[in-house]
Amino acid sequence: MSQEAVEPRLENDASILRDELELANRKLAEAHKMASLGRLAAGIVHEINTPIGSILSNNQTIRRSIELLQGIIREAEASKAPPAPKSATLLQTLVSLTEIDQIACERIYGVIRSLKTFARVNESDLRKVNIHELLEATLKLAGCAYRRRVAVITDFGELPEVECYPGLLSQVFLNLIVNAAQAIEGEGTVTVRTRPQEEWVHISIADTGMGIPPEVRPRIFSAGFTTKALGEGTGLGLTITREIVVDTHGGTIDFDTEVGEGTTFNVRIPVRQPREQEAG
Repeated sequence: MSQEAVEPRLENDASILRDELELANRKLAEAHKMASLGRLAAGIVHEINTPIGSILSNNQTIRRSIELLQGIIREAEASKAPPAPKSATLLQTLVSLTEIDQIACERIYGVIRSLKTFARVNESDLRKVNIHELLEATLKLAGCAYRRRVAVITDFGELPEVECYPGLLSQVFLNLIVNAAQAIEGEGTVTVRTRPQEEWVHISIADTGMGIPPEVRPRIFSAGFTTKALGEGTGLGLTITREIVVDTHGGTIDFDTEVGEGTTFNVRIPVRQPREQEAG
């Protein structure tokens, strides 16, 4: 076979391998995303279970109040007299309970909406999104597990819409926010900032945790490396995060850390993806 015939075949084989590798990376990212949600499941269930319990309890009170109110109205109709003053009290109780139920339903809806945003089925589509909406949805999910001991501060700048793969970028934010919360022993603070930088956006996620020891910093993005206890970490989170930021979006990721003071991860994403990436 001539050299001229071999080269196109090699190029085709390389293209097939690149496509297969990209597909494998996407499946790995999806699997890790589901694993991350699994680790947050207990907090999410609690976040939903509490308002549902309130609604069920209120529903019983509402039913009893309605039955009493119906009895008062029937007595008033039978005697052709105005309803007893107790009816006004019952009505006010019903109004108050429905207002509480409204808040509870909004709380449940907020969690569900965040889950839908995070687990978007068309995550492979390249499109323009509001980065702040992705961050807020991710913070709500992570907050289900950590908000009782970790305070969250957001400092959002004025950002343009960013062309990206929203589902994959949500995975980056969840990895970094969960890692930040887990790095904090006891109570602490996670601060999320965004700033425009010419044709880029800069997202930083800082924690007041223990910091990263110097000896492990060079390996922080290595596959399989984790500082977490057995069963708590896969060693894939930051590896996948780097691949999504750098390889998929053409961005950068780095960190600043000080032992005993905390860590800040810096993610920079171009506002617009190269045309050849969009076409691919």
